[in-house]
Amino acid sequence: MPAAVSYNVADGLTVGLEQLWPLVLLPVVVAALSYLTLWSDSDDARSASDRSRRLLLASRVFVACLLVFGAMGPYTIQARETPGEPEVTLVTDGSDSMMVYPDATEALAADIEEEGAPVSTVRVGNGSSSPIGDGVAANLQENGTVVVVSDGQVTEGRGLAVAADEARRLNATIHAVELEANRTERAVAIEGPGTLTAGVEAEFTVRLRGTNVDEPVPVEARIDGENITTQEIDDNGAFTVSKTFNETGTHRVTATIEGGDVFARNDVFHRSVRVVEQPEVLYVADGDYPLEGYLDELYDVTRASSVPPDLDDYAAVVVQDVPASEMGDVGALQEFVVGGGGLVVVGGENAYENGGYNRSSLAPVLPVRVGNATGGAASIVLVVDISGSTQRTFEIQKATALDVIEDIDGRHQVGIVAYTIQPYRIADLQRLEGNRDELADKIRRLENGGATDTARGLQGAGLMLGDRQGTVILLSDGQDDPDQAAVVARQLQRDGNRVIAVGTGENVDAEMLKAVADASGGTYLRADDTTKLELLFSGGGGRSFEGENLTVVSRDTFITSGLELSANPGKANEVQVKQGADYQVATAEGTPAVASWRFGLGRVATVTAYDEAGTLDGLLEQPDSLLTTRTVNYAVGDPTRTMTGVTTVDDTRVGTRTAVRYRGETPPETDEVTFRQLEEGLYRGEITPEEAGYQRTAGTEYAVNYPLEYGTFGTSSELSNAVSSTDGRTFDADEGSRIADVAKERSTKVRSVRDSWAWLPLLLGLLVFVLEVVTRRVQVYRGRTLLESGLP
Repeated sequence: MPAAVSYNVADGLTVGLEQLWPLVLLPVVVAALSYLTLWSDSDDARSASDRSRRLLLASRVFVACLLVFGAMGPYTIQARETPGEPEVTLVTDGSDSMMVYPDATEALAADIEEEGAPVSTVRVGNGSSSPIGDGVAANLQENGTVVVVSDGQVTEGRGLAVAADEARRLNATIHAVELEANRTERAVAIEGPGTLTAGVEAEFTVRLRGTNVDEPVPVEARIDGENITTQEIDDNGAFTVSKTFNETGTHRVTATIEGGDVFARNDVFHRSVRVVEQPEVLYVADGDYPLEGYLDELYDVTRASSVPPDLDDYAAVVVQDVPASEMGDVGALQEFVVGGGGLVVVGGENAYENGGYNRSSLAPVLPVRVGNATGGAASIVLVVDISGSTQRTFEIQKATALDVIEDIDGRHQVGIVAYTIQPYRIADLQRLEGNRDELADKIRRLENGGATDTARGLQGAGLMLGDRQGTVILLSDGQDDPDQAAVVARQLQRDGNRVIAVGTGENVDAEMLKAVADASGGTYLRADDTTKLELLFSGGGGRSFEGENLTVVSRDTFITSGLELSANPGKANEVQVKQGADYQVATAEGTPAVASWRFGLGRVATVTAYDEAGTLDGLLEQPDSLLTTRTVNYAVGDPTRTMTGVTTVDDTRVGTRTAVRYRGETPPETDEVTFRQLEEGLYRGEITPEEAGYQRTAGTEYAVNYPLEYGTFGTSSELSNAVSSTDGRTFDADEGSRIADVAKERSTKVRSVRDSWAWLPLLLGLLVFVLEVVTRRVQVYRGRTLLESGLP
């Protein structure tokens, strides 16, 4: 006999018995009652009748059954909504960036407690340290409520996206208090290259970020102590300065704000620029082309008619219009690229399809496939953001998705994944030709709502691709944390995939989408650039794309950033861009003109556009010549790679470690840095500066800037995403009563409640017994029986 038993009789209702052994007593009790009740001396005239005895037995057996049933412990388990104990945890930011906001924590806590919700206040961060993500994660409780009083600018520890994941696991909610800055604060920063070659023009962007900024402020830009320009810019404004450095060594680019605000330490930004000698470039050609003279102005060029076996002294090799049979030691060239060298292959009448490249060992190194035949079918997953943040522009979002379906060549396999905080498989991978209308109809039927988790959407695309290598086209407004999405994008790249991010909607966070695309080796496109997907996935010839000049396909890469091209060489070799390569520039007819990719440790770029004379025509003249310069610079990569006796130090911030690298036989002796050997001829150490400005170590100058805490102000998108992804809310600083009400609602939940019913059969048995005794006493009182027992 089992010790206990239970049954599910309905949804959410279980009945059971705690113990079954009392059933053993029931036959004994019934037998005893039968003997005592039914046995009688039939000759006794005062004996009760058989009928009365049977009724008495039935009554006593019924009472005995009730007592036994009560002893078995009957119970029920039922899901019921029950109130809990509301508790609010205020995680308040104590870092310096909060000095631009009024202190709202004390008054807010008092308002919440007045409404009957206990408050625990936790202070996180101090000075330049702002580990808000750690603070939120450490104070999460199951079904709990955490209210963040912070700008959400995390400077160390885990991100708020990680804390939000933990909150969802615990069914906890993250809320935020919207703060309005009451003090003006600005921070200046400089964006630009850290290493240049002498004689090459460089661009630096001076940018201003701040809060409560109501008027422009003068910003001065100086290079090596000389004033270049002073311009007035608003919050989030920027301007660009250009400079050609002819002298090698370290140069200083400094930007300074002229205006009062809360912090003075972020009113100046330092940028060190290391200018090195022109790298050695091998130029291989069998003829005279103007490209040689152009390169000679920028690099230390060595001319050769074929590739020699020893390429160790060169940073890059440029090959122009040379057939494979006359190229020389192609094996040495392949090893050179794999080991970290750069290669640029310029086309012409004797190159690519005209030069037998498709039969050469050079073919695997190139980012293009030779010939105009249609390439193999690519696997493409369209990932569509259907979260609530796209509500106002969701129809535009769907229209963009429909344009993408229309623009892609029909031979490719296409699948669709939609996502909020989790991915939804809308359509499996299938050949687009013949299924275009069905896929378009599924896009039209999409509905939006919910929080955003781009990382989960990309994971869904990865699962759909499986073991295939393909391309993920992400359609989103970018209103999400880039860190977790970038982690998934990097994993996709490791699996041989890339992400093309397309910004859609009115309020697009282009920086977030660029970060995700860059992490996978992909590219970012605006919604009005989707016709360029036709170039990316259209194969060889026969494209419907047509323009008047060269067209930038992949924007915001090193080669194409900010370029608007006007040249049209007129001719191009017959090639198609390989899967995984970056399609940079197309000709006016829509055929590939410039493509690039990483091969081994090196970089390879192809220039397949040329003119009737076999030259690059307008690509050697301003402003389009910048495309040629950047293409070669891309291949060169780090110009110090082939140099020895060179120490490099990355710019950093106060209190943040930075790498010190030395290339050569023996690193310099210094008390500040301890070098360790990474490989032959390469050493690495670290240093943590404590003061801002231009510093020196191991004989090399580098820049140290203010801590990250003083660089960004205003509520971060990461905090907003953490709130929306946990179904939280954003409150004003005077809405303590609303926070208390939400906490009470949150503490009320459906629980499984166990009720014991043992008392009920015991009470019922007692009532039956009392009723029976009273009935028999009444029988005697009214004279209906002569027996004292009350039985007739």
